[in-house]
Amino acid sequence: MKIIVCVKQVPDTKDVRLDPKTNTLSREGVESIMNPFDRHALEEAVRLKEQYGGTVTVMSMGPPQAEEVLREAVSCGADEMVLVSDRAFAGADTWATSYTLAMAAKKIGIGDIILCGKQAIDGDTAQVGPGLAQRLDIPYVTYVKKIVDYSDGTMRLQRMMDDGHDEVEVTLPALFTVVKEINEPRIPSLKGKMKAKKLPVTALTAEDIGADPDCLGLKGSNTQVVRVFAPEFKGERSMLTGTVEEQVDQLVEKLNGLI
Repeated sequence: MKIIVCVKQVPDTKDVRLDPKTNTLSREGVESIMNPFDRHALEEAVRLKEQYGGTVTVMSMGPPQAEEVLREAVSCGADEMVLVSDRAFAGADTWATSYTLAMAAKKIGIGDIILCGKQAIDGDTAQVGPGLAQRLDIPYVTYVKKIVDYSDGTMRLQRMMDDGHDEVEVTLPALFTVVKEINEPRIPSLKGKMKAKKLPVTALTAEDIGADPDCLGLKGSNTQVVRVFAPEFKGERSMLTGTVEEQVDQLVEKLNGLI
């Protein structure tokens, strides 16, 4: 079984700030981490490899420093790493990103399963996984919470829904996006860290993957972020004081005044 895991290097959300001059996210001095949902995708890929055999290739589209999360993935059990990096990819929206990843996946061979986190915490669109599957013309299932069984080229799994879950059977190759409920990611092992230090990274440029320049980066994006801003709080607020009983009475009085 050949499994590809798509991971993204994102800014740690607890340190995210807005630049008041540019109205964009300020990444200066902000730690970059592996997208948390992608950790669960990686863990599930390694578990599948351990259970059924095969290889796990971790792939990331980003600047050269994204190699850090790839090596971290190897230390957690991935076998190979691919960095899709080129200045031509800068400014890509989810449309252009899914195109670039699809071209890279075709270059290395899509294998049996592609796993992604349900979304990235810096964009929260949840569009790249399904978009990648559409580009590759393979079936996909989103919000996977459990892989139930694998046999004869098909996989049975549970998809999280608002009122429970659906059980779905899919013919491979296929793409799945996973939720955090699917597993508990492992911590890197010493043996894995040693392997990650020595393993060479496969770097792919726009030319390497045979991409159309008009479909890449800002030029190939159908959407553009014009401005990012923190919403202003405009509602009224008040603090209730006194004992719990007194606060309850005050709250009831205020609520009655709204009726």
